[in-house]
Amino acid sequence: MRILGIDPGTGILGFGLIDYQKDNLKLVDAGVIRTPVHHPDADRLLIIYEELKQLIKEHSPDVMSVEKLFFAQNVTTAMTVAQARGVVLLIAMQHKLDLHEFTPLQIKQAITGYGRADKSQMQEMVKVLLKLKSKPKPDDAADALAAAICCSMTIR
Repeated sequence: MRILGIDPGTGILGFGLIDYQKDNLKLVDAGVIRTPVHHPDADRLLIIYEELKQLIKEHSPDVMSVEKLFFAQNVTTAMTVAQARGVVLLIAMQHKLDLHEFTPLQIKQAITGYGRADKSQMQEMVKVLLKLKSKPKPDDAADALAAAICCSMTIR
């Protein structure tokens, strides 16, 4: 089963693709989709849509795992991330992907066993679970891989 993990964002959207079979995880691809900072939101969302569409066409995932929003302070950031999440959810439905959503706490709990783990702990566990030589970079790609791994742990 191929799982596409997404760490939503408008400026930087992280993605991570893993193959999961009988408790075996394998990295397929990971990276980020970047959009130009000073472009209108609609243009940035279209870039995200087109890039995700290409990624799905290229890798044919079965499942999409998306991090749910959790913001305590910055409403403006929450709004733009929510828009990007909307594009992600739409494309998942258009491609008939089995969609799973997880809070950051759920992802951290699944990956490290501790819901308040920091970025470094998360990256180290993603490295270990995927048998990588180094921690995945950038942070957004590592977070997306963590979302995909979390999903693999819940659909066993």
